[in-house]
Parts: sequence; C-alpha cells; structure tokens
Amino acid sequence: MFHVGNARSVLFNWVFARQSGGTMVLRIEDTDAARNRPEWVQGILDAMAWLGIGPDQYEGPVFQSAYAGEHRAAIDRLLTAGLAYHCDCTREQVIARTGSEHKGYDGYCRDRALPAAAGRAVRFRTPDEGVTTVVDLVRGKPTFENALIEDFVIARGDGSPVFLLANVVDDMLMGITHVIRAEEHLPNAPKQQLLWEALGAEPPIWAHAPILVNEKRQKLSKRRDRVALEDFRAEGYLAAAMRNYLMLLGWAPGGDREIVPWSVVEDEFRLDQVNPSPAYFDVRKLRAFNGEYIRALPVDGFIDACQPWLHGGTVPWRPDAYDEKTFAAVAELAQTRIGVLSEVVPMVDFLFCDQPQVDEAAWAKAMTGDARPLLEAAVETYQSIEWRADLLKAALEAIGTQRGLKLGKAQAPVRVAVTGRTVGLPLFESLEILGRDRTVARLRAALDRLS
Repeated sequence: MFHVGNARSVLFNWVFARQSGGTMVLRIEDTDAARNRPEWVQGILDAMAWLGIGPDQYEGPVFQSAYAGEHRAAIDRLLTAGLAYHCDCTREQVIARTGSEHKGYDGYCRDRALPAAAGRAVRFRTPDEGVTTVVDLVRGKPTFENALIEDFVIARGDGSPVFLLANVVDDMLMGITHVIRAEEHLPNAPKQQLLWEALGAEPPIWAHAPILVNEKRQKLSKRRDRVALEDFRAEGYLAAAMRNYLMLLGWAPGGDREIVPWSVVEDEFRLDQVNPSPAYFDVRKLRAFNGEYIRALPVDGFIDACQPWLHGGTVPWRPDAYDEKTFAAVAELAQTRIGVLSEVVPMVDFLFCDQPQVDEAAWAKAMTGDARPLLEAAVETYQSIEWRADLLKAALEAIGTQRGLKLGKAQAPVRVAVTGRTVGLPLFESLEILGRDRTVARLRAALDRLS
C-alpha cells in the first residue's frame, strides 16, 4: 500500500520539478526481489494518478534492475581503486567481536585482502579521518565525522548491489540534481555522498523532509497507524483535499492560510522553507479539510463524487431501490453534513431501504417517556396534513408543546422511527421526500415494536 509519507515525498518532488522546469523521475527500486511485485508497482502508479500525477507528469517508471551491469561495474571500480574490499564476516561474528549489535562493523576484513568468493560481501572503505558535509535544503549543512561511519556493505554475498550503491549509480546515470526524500534517509546521505566522490562525480543537492508522527509523536507505522493512501481514498477522501493537507506536513503558505488552491501551492512552495521538525499527521484535521473540500463542490459535482458509494456492493438497499432524483433532492442537505463521501450511505439509506436501519442504542435512548403518545399523535396528524416540511414541523412542534416538550425532544422518537438514527438530514425535509405513506407506515411499525 502507498504510505502517506511516500505520497508527501512524491508531491514535494513533483512541485519542485514543475517549479524548476525539471523532470521528476519515478524509479522502482526492484533489486530486492522479495519486496518487488508487479501489483505493488501498479499500486504506486494508481495512487499517484489519483493524486493528479498522471504518466505524462513524470519520467518512468524506470526499473533499477535495468542498470545491474552498471552497478557491477561501479563495484569493480571501487575494488580496483582500493576503495572497497571483500568481507566474509557474518553478523553474529561481528556482534561477538564488538560485544554489541549496535556498534556496527569493526573493520576486521579491511586488510585481509580477501579475493572474491561466493558468500563474500563487498564493503566500502570509509575514510578514517575528516568529515562529510551534506548540503541539505531543509536542514542546512549537517556534518558527519567519517570515523563514526562504519565500512558499509555495497554488495551482498550474492553479488547484488545494496540500496546505497545502486541509488548513487542510478542517480549518476539519470542526471539527478536534487534528491528529495524523507528524514529516515538522512543517515544514508553521508555514505552516499562518499560513494559519489569515490566514483568521481559531484553529489546532488539533498532535501530531507521531516518524518510524519502520530498523536503520541511516534513515527507513523503501517502496523499501528492509518497510513495507506488507498484506505483514505476508499473511505471517501477527495484527492484535492489530500494533496492540500499532505503539502502542509512540514510547509505552509504565507499568512494564516491552510486550505488553498493548488495553484497557490505550486507558486509559493519552497524547499528551504520546509520545517525540519517532525510533522503531525492529524487524521481529524485531514477529515476537517476534506469536509471543507466536499462543501466547496458544486452540487452536481458532489452527486457525481458520491456515485461509487451509492452503487457499491455494500449498500444496505436493493440495487433497484436507488433513485437518482430522490438522492438529488437531498444531496445539498447531505453535502453540508459529511466529512468523507462514504458517510453519505448511512445519511440517506432510510430513503431507499424497505425498513430503516435501526441503531439500537439510538432506539433505546429515544423510545422512552412520552415516545408512545408522541408517535400516536404524529400518526393521527400526519395522515391528513398537507405534506410540506414547514407544516410537518409546525404540527410536531404543537404536539410537543401540548406535552411540555421542546421540538428537539419531540422529534427524537419520530426521527428514530423513520430514519433509524438520532442524527442525520433535517427531519422534516426528509419526511417530505420520503412521502406520507412510508412515513406513517414506519411510525406505526415503531408503535408496534413498542407494544
């Protein structure tokens, strides 16, 4: 699944490329066969397309495995120049020598001059002295002491390159000038920069965007948090709202604005204005953003956007029970009351189901005290009254007044009897659209249940 952090990185890259007249490259790093499947690649493409980044907006997808020969040649160059060496140490041996699994490699094979052999990895010979300075548009110029960087692996025992080496070679071949990625990769940057220099090329400019954290300020985890872009899409978040919100995770437009047109984002976004501090991925705020975007849709646009949910396989009504004109009559009312598009189904299901989908907790709360006489009076009045929302409201208000109840209390049992819930669309407009016969039948059914 496409992590929201990946989506944020993609958007940062895309906007920066468009601003600078450059090209965003989508590279699929498929050298690790266990983590590479065609359906996962398609998932990336689909998620990007939903965000508005279609295949004409980037170069690729380019597959890292296509450059296997160049990766091997770079490893051989480093070995020949004495900047890399073979190593036959296992992880267990390193831990046994250092006494800790956190100390890193101890350089045991540096001067053993081992020849190439099956099962022997290749390590880069990190300089013993000096520092490596990373030019980062977000973080300034962080400096790393070379003595604290272990001799890291650049090729596995089977000869395949690791992420660090393959990325550097790919970037060189593709003419990458800027690498915009998440903060988790910052520790890799000095290692990759050493590789760029060892291979005789000028390293790119880096930009490490802040990590995304949850409400406990823990790094977002796919095992613990909601992070899959596809899940948000399936719930009914709009792509425009998601784009706007993701861009604000580390950056903000000028002034106190947050919800802004995409044209403003493209015009004002600057990498050097991105805040390096962790960014809180607030699902409640995202939902509020989405509600604003939903309410900003023209009514026809809202109706169109709701169609996948109204015709989905999980709706509680029979397929032939749905009526477009009926939904269109309540669409504007529903539009102001939902935060995600999937909520439209429980908002309008009472119009299309044979019987209301009763919330039992709502029933237990509403059907107490004066519920029975209120429903009986409503049945009697609603059988003959002119069927208009304002008149239906006035009649029920009068019924409540006779019993010392305000309208809010008086309408609760009627709402639950007719819609199955205590909250939803405006009650009397709903009754007008539902019609006299179905309304009265449901009120009678509620009385039967109370009996």
